[in-house]
Amino acid sequence: MEIVVYILLGVAALVLGLLAVVLCRTLAFRPKKAAPPMPKDTDFDGDAVIERLRTLVRYPTVSYTEKEKEDEEAFRGLISALPTLYPNVFSVCEYRELPDRALLFLWKGKTAGEPSVMMAHYDVVPVNADAWEKPPFEAIVEDGVLWGRGTLDTKVTFNAVLSAVDTLISRGFTPENDVYLAFSGGEEINGDGARNIVSYFKEQGITPALVVDEGGAVVENVFPGVKSACGMIGIAEKGMINVSYRNLSAGGHASAPKPHTPVGILSRACTRIENHPFPLHISKPVAAMFDTLGRHSSFVYRMIFANLWLFRPVLDGICKKSGGELNALMRTTVAFTQMEGSAAPNVIPPEATMVSNIRLNPADTVESALARLQKTVDDESVEIKALYGMNPSRISEINCPAWDKVASAVSATWQGCIVTPYLMMQCSDSRHYGEISDKVYRFSAMDLTGEERATIHGNNERIRLSTACDAVSFYLALLKQC
Repeated sequence: MEIVVYILLGVAALVLGLLAVVLCRTLAFRPKKAAPPMPKDTDFDGDAVIERLRTLVRYPTVSYTEKEKEDEEAFRGLISALPTLYPNVFSVCEYRELPDRALLFLWKGKTAGEPSVMMAHYDVVPVNADAWEKPPFEAIVEDGVLWGRGTLDTKVTFNAVLSAVDTLISRGFTPENDVYLAFSGGEEINGDGARNIVSYFKEQGITPALVVDEGGAVVENVFPGVKSACGMIGIAEKGMINVSYRNLSAGGHASAPKPHTPVGILSRACTRIENHPFPLHISKPVAAMFDTLGRHSSFVYRMIFANLWLFRPVLDGICKKSGGELNALMRTTVAFTQMEGSAAPNVIPPEATMVSNIRLNPADTVESALARLQKTVDDESVEIKALYGMNPSRISEINCPAWDKVASAVSATWQGCIVTPYLMMQCSDSRHYGEISDKVYRFSAMDLTGEERATIHGNNERIRLSTACDAVSFYLALLKQC
């Protein structure tokens, strides 16, 4: 009996000790002290900023993989309009065009040693004009809102970068280091514009000390238990693969089927993959986000994120069950998007195919993901191959002056927001810059509501006029540090 008592007392002591450790770690998991923000720079002509953006939107620079669908006159028209829209930029900066509609400006600084690169793209995705409330390329302004394709993605930052440089030149400002303005006209179709600029940098021996491209934004309600607005700066992006699955058969009439038809075999493969998700992996960007935003969360969530060594299985279970953005941050995801079988309802298909879109966690590669799919499906009759793939990007540093410059510019423009690293789930041109820099940051200089974010690549894309001006304030704050 005494042994049982001692065992129970020992267990109780262990439990109390564990609770004490968890509680102490939770209480110590508090927000880190931040430096006071710089003043917000609003000393520019906001009306001119809006009119420039309206001009850019009116050019229907829609990119297509089928080049014959593109409006070449629209692309050339936009490029030709730039000297009039940003005269100071063209009077001071060196300008060159590279293949595949790549535009590159050099604003020479006092030294060339630690150059910065400000990126954007000026092509846009197609529209279904009949589904829009306003014409997508007329740049209508109504009730403080500018409507049009590209207002958010990313003519707003294209305009903001050039407007900020134009403004600073008018003030007689010269940056400490060289600044490159690098723009692509084919980002939406994974064009070679940005790749060509990176190749040029390699040839010239240019190593950027800072690169800023589209990515996160200032948003609310994106992290459990955090009520403040959050400035999300991507320090890496997931990779991507489109994977095809194929099964062949002799076909035949549907009246006398074999036990498993090609569609059934592929359905079983789909179910196996969905029921056995890729393992949870807390990558460096996600760990940094948890360490930042978790400190601002409510007590229960702070307890979880301060003690992931204990609560990791709980978090994994929540992610698997809920899916969505939190789950996508934690693992490689598989979304089945297409399936094709017979052309007739009473014919067994001689061939059935399906396709999944996979977003790779930084812990995975195209090769490792394909190997896992083969093992999970475990069926030699299912042919699995990659149609297109790219590995996750290089992960950028956060404990460095380059990060501090971007973070301070966010804090100056949207005072009171919590600035945090995160893992971007979409792909962007900035991934090419990982070949030459580990200081690549993905931040779209806007504060966006959930409704506004939903219009990106969708119908009724639009931007508040104040948001378009805030983008200029952000780049003014950033460029003055370069």
